[in-house]
Amino acid sequence: MKFSMTDGGFQTKTDYGELSVSGEEDYGFRPFQLMTSSIAVCSGGVLRKIMNKRHQTVHDIQIEAEVERDDKQANKITAVHLHFIVKAENVTEAQMQKNMEWTKKNCSMVQSVKDSIAVTETFELLSD
Repeated sequence: MKFSMTDGGFQTKTDYGELSVSGEEDYGFRPFQLMTSSIAVCSGGVLRKIMNKRHQTVHDIQIEAEVERDDKQANKITAVHLHFIVKAENVTEAQMQKNMEWTKKNCSMVQSVKDSIAVTETFELLSD
């Protein structure tokens, strides 16, 4: 990826369009938002793949992310809590718990930050 300076931040072009990143909300996505999005969406994608491989019918996954930051240490992200709301058919709480364990082990973004950011997950299972 190549990033070019703009008036208020930086911009890159991807296959899906332009991405503007800035420490100021008026000029683009803030870096912590992109980090949080990467962790949440990677986890959600891995969860969906795991459920599909286990022949579990999943109709929807919503992810709520809460971020904790330390303003005494450059406002770094110290923790991300992900709450998954999963709408699925014939999936037990025990199966879902196992899915979540495998998700954490197989999400490249979670594995990349595990020694510096505490990532926790909870889930709510909704039946169809």
